[in-house]
Amino acid sequence: METTEQRVLAIDVGGTKLAVGVVDGEGRVLENLRTATPQPGVTDSGEMIFRTLLGLVAELKTDPAEFVGVGVGCGGPMRWPQGEVSPLNIEAWRGFPLRARLAEAFPGLPVRVHNDAICLAVAEHWRGAGMHTEDMLGMVVSTGVGGGLILGGRLIDGHSGNAGHIGHVIVHADEPQCACGSIGCLEAIASGPRLTGWAAQQGWRPGVPADQRTGRDLVDDARRSHPIALKALARAGRALGLAIAAATVLGDLQVVAIGGGLSQAGPLLFDPLEATLRERLRLDFAREVRVVPAALGQEAGLVGAAALIVHPECYWSPTD
Repeated sequence: METTEQRVLAIDVGGTKLAVGVVDGEGRVLENLRTATPQPGVTDSGEMIFRTLLGLVAELKTDPAEFVGVGVGCGGPMRWPQGEVSPLNIEAWRGFPLRARLAEAFPGLPVRVHNDAICLAVAEHWRGAGMHTEDMLGMVVSTGVGGGLILGGRLIDGHSGNAGHIGHVIVHADEPQCACGSIGCLEAIASGPRLTGWAAQQGWRPGVPADQRTGRDLVDDARRSHPIALKALARAGRALGLAIAAATVLGDLQVVAIGGGLSQAGPLLFDPLEATLRERLRLDFAREVRVVPAALGQEAGLVGAAALIVHPECYWSPTD
């Protein structure tokens, strides 16, 4: 079958949204549907979420008989490649056998599940900001900070499937404490919730209740030249620059593509990031790295999930 004729069922599972789509063999999204992730109680089995996901798939116009495989990006952690998922932001799924359940729903089709941040990295390498490069890091800076690593034109999984998890690179020796239990992780400084929390401690008071403040509110105030909001984004940019500098030297990277909600801040985030990066990169080979916004927007998760099926030689190392 020609790649343009392939149809992959692509799924992107997040704490706030479920997205499904049909992606062809060239990475074009032919259909794209999304809905809010149900929020059942902690003791719920998670079946409500899975039923909602299958219901959304059923709304696609493409005949399921046309699918050549099912690719999935989901928040972690997870047992990989088994696809048993325990997303931190979906409390009802703990050890949920997502891959096995989808294999039951779509018998005879390959089902491949990977971390959602890794799927963004794969998408940007295949069809986005990292096209025509061999060595890149894709990053998501949003509710959390995650990433995926491409070296030599192939996704690097690591022994547990968590390679590229740049959100837990240490960028500060003494504070703050991260949800993972460590001290000074990038995610503990640059993620949206941590950044808005820090700004509030400094006296930032946007016109919304504390439990509704988001990174977007912070960015909006920074664009209005609010001094604390500007300082917060500079703090995040510096932390990102430090982490990316370390990753660049370690991986000999050509490109770092950054997506996620906070990346929409543009120069307010990227300027302090770039200043820190150039300050810290002194080796000639490392100075060539380019840090750019991710190119594929909200479709990146679906495109990356489809790539697990379309190009396993680059993006899927298990034998199944």
